[in-house]
Amino acid sequence: MARFGPRDWEWKHYSYDQPADLPERLLQAGFRAEPAETLLVAEIAELDLDGPTPAGVTLADVVDQRGVDDLVAVHDVVFGGDRSALGRTLLAAVQQQPVSTLAVVAYAEGRPISSGRLELYRGTDFAGLWGGGTEPAWRGRGVFRALVAHRARAAAAQGFRFLQVDASADSRPILNRLGFVELATTTPFVHAQRARTRG
Repeated sequence: MARFGPRDWEWKHYSYDQPADLPERLLQAGFRAEPAETLLVAEIAELDLDGPTPAGVTLADVVDQRGVDDLVAVHDVVFGGDRSALGRTLLAAVQQQPVSTLAVVAYAEGRPISSGRLELYRGTDFAGLWGGGTEPAWRGRGVFRALVAHRARAAAAQGFRFLQVDASADSRPILNRLGFVELATTTPFVHAQRARTRG
């Protein structure tokens, strides 16, 4: 708390973290627990990445301000709130060399409907899937699956062997069908100031 102060931030608690009473300590320190997620991992070569992109949907890598704006627009709809800070960070990240973050947006009828990021953890065998979300009207059509496959292939092309993701209850079944396995549960603990602005 002394290090990060009153600004907005999140403590990711995993079910194997010690000490055992860490969640209670975080609550006492002014954090609020958000819905639990599932930590999933997969070896990319063993994933089921076959299958076409849904009809009428195209995928585009994020490489400029327009792509960033479209990704943020999807996040605003799917996750709520103002994600402009994410946009500023993402624009710098996708233009960095060597690249540390890749992102993709799915479009239908000329507008963004789904998006996700791929974090490349250089010096390890792992890359991470983050921020995958699809507008409600397009769920259940294979768009999320196509985004996962696209990012998995991108990670493999960068030399990564494994993927990890903190999955919501909605995305976990899809990821399980693709070949991801569960390792633990994770709970985001949000600092109280951020929690108040969300509520």
